[in-house]
Amino acid sequence: MVVEETRRQLSGSVGAGLMVPVAPAAEWRETVRRVEDAGYGSVWINEAIGGRESFAQMGVLLAATERIMVGSGVANVWARHPAAMQGGAAVLADAYPGRLALCAGVSMGSMVEQAGLRWERPLQKMRDYLDRMDESADMAPRPPVPFPRLLGALGPKMLELARDRADGALPAAMPVEHTRRAREILGPDKLLVVMQLAIPETDPATARGIVRASGLLDLPGSPYDRALRGLGYGDDDLKSDPLIDLRFAWGDEKAIADRMQEHRGAGADHVAVSVLAPDLRSTADLLERLAPALMAR
Repeated sequence: MVVEETRRQLSGSVGAGLMVPVAPAAEWRETVRRVEDAGYGSVWINEAIGGRESFAQMGVLLAATERIMVGSGVANVWARHPAAMQGGAAVLADAYPGRLALCAGVSMGSMVEQAGLRWERPLQKMRDYLDRMDESADMAPRPPVPFPRLLGALGPKMLELARDRADGALPAAMPVEHTRRAREILGPDKLLVVMQLAIPETDPATARGIVRASGLLDLPGSPYDRALRGLGYGDDDLKSDPLIDLRFAWGDEKAIADRMQEHRGAGADHVAVSVLAPDLRSTADLLERLAPALMAR
């Protein structure tokens, strides 16, 4: 039921990712209002342990807006006890019915260890975490308000877990062929929300240079690295121009809109665009610039 309701809410709209460092709350409020006014149907935030905390941040964004769905993309399972994850989502869902989407993820070993925690096998970690979330559900506000639970999933085993134990998956920064494979694994009855990273820049060398400078290609052993290898890409491909072009949409507004349409054609229920920008205000500027072309498609 929650999958059908979320699909209905997101139908015909595109989402926006706000993947930028911590900024003053006033800037977050201003940005999310601009994103909502531009017509986006959802907004997604990421999380770094010790940086922007997902539930506090989602509370700020929900309070500042009227209709847009706010999602975690992703809420880091290492950052909180599973009962706190369940309880935080339940409280926000109760306060803002139909506007919260929870996506939980295992992050990356380097980030977890940098926070002083011990990295464990990610698949087993997520299984155990979901078990404990489910066990704590009776502590939530009563009567409970349903919300979609997604997993940040890239590899086939994590996608299978999203199929079996969640309402769907949210992969990011992957080629369209990954979206097609994710839909095959999830089947037709689960949500597939795709995060497309974009660079509104028409010069190929400049666009690829922005990607390389972002550090997003320097993640050896990460879930992204393993998922790309699972698609058949090798060492020589991972930082190559052709794979950058497949993973990151660059060009004018139409080119970025076309790429998002390709994800929908490959089985995505909803596609969110995250522009590579240095701060919130420039992110809002770019999202407003892209909105007419994205909404038209």
